[in-house]
Amino acid sequence: MDDILNNKCDLLFDFYELAMANGFLKTGIDETVAWFDMFYRPAKEIGGFCVMAGVRQFAEYIKNLSFSEDDLSFLKSKGMDDAFIDYLRNFRFSCDIWAVEEGTPIFANEPVVKVRGPVIQALLLETVILLSVNHQSLIATKANRIVRAAAGREIIEIGSRRAHGINAALNGARSAYIGGTRATTSVAAAKIFDIPVFASMSHSWVQMFDSEYEAFCAYARAYPDNCVLLIDTYDTMGEGIVNAIKAFDDVLAPMNKRPRGVRIDSGDLAYLSKKIRRALNDAGYPDCNIYASNSLDEYIIRDMLQNGARVDSFLVGERLITSASSPVMGGVYKLSAIEKDGKIIPKIKISENVAKITTPYPKLLWRLFDNETGKAIADVITMEDEDLSNAKTYELFDPDYTWKRKTVSEFVARQLLVKIFENGELVYKFPRTDKIRSYCAEQIDTLWEEVLRFEYPHNYYVDLSQKLWNEKQKLIDSFLSR
Repeated sequence: MDDILNNKCDLLFDFYELAMANGFLKTGIDETVAWFDMFYRPAKEIGGFCVMAGVRQFAEYIKNLSFSEDDLSFLKSKGMDDAFIDYLRNFRFSCDIWAVEEGTPIFANEPVVKVRGPVIQALLLETVILLSVNHQSLIATKANRIVRAAAGREIIEIGSRRAHGINAALNGARSAYIGGTRATTSVAAAKIFDIPVFASMSHSWVQMFDSEYEAFCAYARAYPDNCVLLIDTYDTMGEGIVNAIKAFDDVLAPMNKRPRGVRIDSGDLAYLSKKIRRALNDAGYPDCNIYASNSLDEYIIRDMLQNGARVDSFLVGERLITSASSPVMGGVYKLSAIEKDGKIIPKIKISENVAKITTPYPKLLWRLFDNETGKAIADVITMEDEDLSNAKTYELFDPDYTWKRKTVSEFVARQLLVKIFENGELVYKFPRTDKIRSYCAEQIDTLWEEVLRFEYPHNYYVDLSQKLWNEKQKLIDSFLSR
């Protein structure tokens, strides 16, 4: 499975990371302990939050990270020093890594992965962490938006043929399932990740027979317990639904079987679904589901349902597996501190673009839940020595507009960062994918409807503790006064 997930590529680095690592070794600071955070920057196209995913992918990669002689020969040919080649030859991973668990809603600018370890090792993790979390969280988020738009109707992921490569198809199917889809059409993803698999005929099945009716009868005989007929190959209402009902009557009824559904893949899906529903009900098949496909996304599905569409299941492909409306998640990986003589030395990036100023120090990420409603009140980023787990009251304040303050009580604080690696050893046991999916649905339900809006969502509060804000401001002031 690891080979499938990772394509067995142990040089999954941007070259500047290797060049910097080589330089750190030459300057003698290679064993300096560094702290890095991964977080993402806000983007209107993504929405008010994302769904965390991709942790398993980077963990599998890191767990098996090593360098072959062929890898080392290649790096030597690109100018890496002999001492660095020897370092990689004897490489032993020893970092600590914390991450927000997959399926958790996450918000912009909060640390969702935290790394501590020798600076060379921590630096070399940047690409794999970012590509895993950025891509998989993007797909899980898009899937969750589509699932919410369907308002209880099932979503089936059918995107493999339009995915950006094999890994994108496989890991994308897993992430979509975490986000709430019911099944995938990808056999490999179903096998690897234990996801329910869905099958239906394509137009070529119908075209292979002399008549549509004959094609439907043949399929019904082949799959009497799972018969979903595609009825738009020629004429959806003129012949398609008529032939489908006749096949149900002539083949399934004598076997005492009920059809599972009919599918439409073209035309005005909302309008056709209403006419198809009436035809099926009149024919005695009110339990026959209607499946719809054809470049769907959350906006189209929402509009269809607002127009009274009678669709029971939506098959969503290209716009899900590529996250077409927001194909990039702006996750970044930034140094937050180093350790020197047993002390934490904070590090900050100052930028003329205020949004790019980083938050220094090793940090914890807390989510406050209201005791009465169970809803999330806010997230708070604190120093590592701050413990909110037993707090009775807490004063929240906007880190940008600091006069905006609110004291909350009757809440429970939950720490979101959990340890994945300890001293280089994988210590986290990943739940089954269906468990992550259920957990995701539970956590989405803790968010207020205003936060869940597709357009202009409410700004969920991600605050800094007063102590962390003060330390950050001290660093900013010290740089500005130079």
